[in-house]
Amino acid sequence: MLYPIMHAVGSTVYFMLFLLFLCARLVPRTNPGITFWAFAALAACCARLAMLLLPTEPDAASGLLWYAGFIALEKLLLLLGAFRFFGAVLLPSGRMVTDRWLYAAVVLLLCWIAAYGGLLLPRVAYDIGLATFNVLALLLLASAVYRSRIRLPQWIRRAFVSVVLLLTLHWSLIVPLYIWLLPDWRQQGFVFGTVLALLQYLLLLTAVIMLFCRRLTESEAKALELAYQDPLTGLSNKRYVDVLFGQALQLANRPHQALAVFYIDLDKFKPINDNAGHKTGDLVLQEVARRLKASLRSTDICARIGGDEFVVIATQIEQEQYVQEIAAKLLKQMQQPVEIDGHSYELGASIGVSLHPRHGLELAELLEKADSAMYQVKQQGRNGYRLYSGEERRG
Repeated sequence: MLYPIMHAVGSTVYFMLFLLFLCARLVPRTNPGITFWAFAALAACCARLAMLLLPTEPDAASGLLWYAGFIALEKLLLLLGAFRFFGAVLLPSGRMVTDRWLYAAVVLLLCWIAAYGGLLLPRVAYDIGLATFNVLALLLLASAVYRSRIRLPQWIRRAFVSVVLLLTLHWSLIVPLYIWLLPDWRQQGFVFGTVLALLQYLLLLTAVIMLFCRRLTESEAKALELAYQDPLTGLSNKRYVDVLFGQALQLANRPHQALAVFYIDLDKFKPINDNAGHKTGDLVLQEVARRLKASLRSTDICARIGGDEFVVIATQIEQEQYVQEIAAKLLKQMQQPVEIDGHSYELGASIGVSLHPRHGLELAELLEKADSAMYQVKQQGRNGYRLYSGEERRG
């Protein structure tokens, strides 16, 4: 009575695994190994159905033959999927286990099963041949997972290898233990092997889901990076400055510390861009970005907000004189010639500065006033810096 229940439950669970793997295969850019695992689960389902629906007694009955054939197909598909998902297995000799080797092993086993079906081999030879094939296939599977370079949580890798090795031990003990020594325990042994095989598939499915989650996380991080980063210079963009400004304010709200916003507009950049070309202009902007990052502390924020316009937010300002020192340092960096393809280009910068909370509490207000001070520098001859005083007007 135990066998029919076990085969009915096993075939149902394997079929559900088949459907789950097929659903996973629908995800774009999914590893093709998952398709092989789906049909491996289907082959395992068919093997259980053969034992459930076809006669298994006496020896060489059709149920045993179909069961062995589907088990051979299952292991073939399982390994083909593993080689594509985890990578091929290298033998100690340095030779790689190829698909041809797997096909040859399955053909050899099918010939062995056919010989048993033709009553050319006794039942014990059938059992030994099927067990040997499964032991070798499972050892290859454990090796593929253990040596794989795919980034998987260690608990999944260890759990899978442990389950597969237990399943290998189970198959290696079938003939000496469950057939010769403890024949009354054969049903319990079959149940134990089925449970391990199902755990093996569930762990494979877990590995697939974990990789999906990691890919989703990485894609989300990449999307955020593209959304918040200037693609040309690698600096933050205006959108990211809006996000970071709240964090910068937390630093500014510490006792005796302020925050300064520097609005930087490059001088003499337009002639370079017009005369030397946009490619050279892009290289100049990249060099400017590199100099700005090198001039700032890790707590400061630097962003490109326009064609040749940059914003620096300096935090933890304890004295106003530090603002002038930072502005002078930034201006000096912008005044250094930029060497591009053997040509030297002279730049400069007009820098306007506003302070929080003296000139405003919101980023938009601080940027507006820093921009106003920068415009005043432009009006007075460029290539300098100015702290917003409230007297700036745009004409």
